[in-house]
Amino acid sequence: MEQIDPIFILQPVIVIGFSLGTLLYWRRKGRVTKYVLGFSLLSYGGAVVVKILFQYLTAPAFLSLSQGSLWFLGVYFGVQTMVFEVGGAFLVARFAVSRRKMNRRDGVGYGLCLAFWENAVVIGAFSLINLLFYFVTIMNGGAAADSLFALLSKSQPQLFLPTLDALQIIGWGILERISSLMAHLSWGYLCLRSALTRKYVYLVFALPMGLIDFLVPFAGTMPLPLFEIIVFMVAAFCILATVWVTRR
Repeated sequence: MEQIDPIFILQPVIVIGFSLGTLLYWRRKGRVTKYVLGFSLLSYGGAVVVKILFQYLTAPAFLSLSQGSLWFLGVYFGVQTMVFEVGGAFLVARFAVSRRKMNRRDGVGYGLCLAFWENAVVIGAFSLINLLFYFVTIMNGGAAADSLFALLSKSQPQLFLPTLDALQIIGWGILERISSLMAHLSWGYLCLRSALTRKYVYLVFALPMGLIDFLVPFAGTMPLPLFEIIVFMVAAFCILATVWVTRR
């Protein structure tokens, strides 16, 4: 029985590290308050819960109607992120502003915190816990190890690749989390700016950024480097659009 290469632990550790690092850096150089952290958790956590409920209620009917079309699936996921994550970030920001808990200095912090909850907690921490569970179970052997190995061999065969191939997957995975940080930073900043100024042009620019998840169903249909480069370019465009619309 093959063992999972321990080098895969690098990916969640690095993702947690840079997510927490950017937050601590901005807390020192800019501003990250307990209110920003709390409201961003409310926004992101609420969006995740609503997404799960929405998909539970609609996914079977949608898959039947779309007949598994990747384009329709892309719209399905992209619109959810646009409405629930970006729209939710705006509603939470508006509520926080109305209670005078966030102001114009909190824009970057709000975006970084939204990214933190996804990258460091939902992706990073849970991935690290899962990997450690896989390691311990397979190392202990027995029937549980055999069952887990058979399951992972089919569902996540990349975990058993040679070290050099594993490093490439880790690198592209880290780039994807950087793209996630850029996208969340962009729409978080714009949503708070819109809530503060009551100028909905910022929200109009922010909402389409959620369509970055349109690309999710296409992940397995193209080479991994090409997919991650496309995602990064979309995230970089989000940053550029944010800088442009807030240039004054």
